[in-house]
Amino acid sequence: MKIGITTSETSFANYPKWIKGDDDIEIIELSFEKYDIISSVKCDGIVLTGGVDVMPSNVDYENAPSQFYPVRDQFEKEILALALLEKKPILGICRGLQLINLYFGGDLILDLGEKNLTHKKGETDRIHTINIDKNSKLFDIIGQEKGEVNSAHHQAINHLANCLNISAIDDGGIIEAVELNGEFNQFLVAVQWHPERMLDQNSPFTKNIRKAFLKAISNNKNK
Repeated sequence: MKIGITTSETSFANYPKWIKGDDDIEIIELSFEKYDIISSVKCDGIVLTGGVDVMPSNVDYENAPSQFYPVRDQFEKEILALALLEKKPILGICRGLQLINLYFGGDLILDLGEKNLTHKKGETDRIHTINIDKNSKLFDIIGQEKGEVNSAHHQAINHLANCLNISAIDDGGIIEAVELNGEFNQFLVAVQWHPERMLDQNSPFTKNIRKAFLKAISNNKNK
């Protein structure tokens, strides 16, 4: 099994370590700096990772990064397009969720303002409760309606893209997870938290997501 993981400016090592675990998995780093689109064709599944904000048309907003990476934005959109075309399982994490929503025509809240006290990373990740839609694929994966996740973001989905369904929100109404609606018949789940670095790696909000993603890849390969 080969899994492509897009490189991130921060904490990249957490992603391959989490995905690989003790399994026989080959990790392929998909680097925007090398712009090696062809490598993604060899992958059985794709992980779109966290990192610096996707560059908006107006870069003057609260808590904007000092540097954007528009080349990364474009590279990951092309990776996503190919994975969708080839019906490969896709997992989005934090920025990955936001990029997926933008790709399909949605938009973002550029800064959460006072809600950053709940969501934006301080010295460590924030912790808060989310609520899962019982009719979602995510509920089938997690197996519970509520739970605690970590949080390290200051942006969130504003208008949801038409082809996505909301699968989880927090108590304040911030979208915490989305999935591709059923008519696409493809595994695409994206979460706003960071399962790869949750302190409790036995939590279903990390362990079950990884398991479901790997199962979707295995099932797809055996078609």
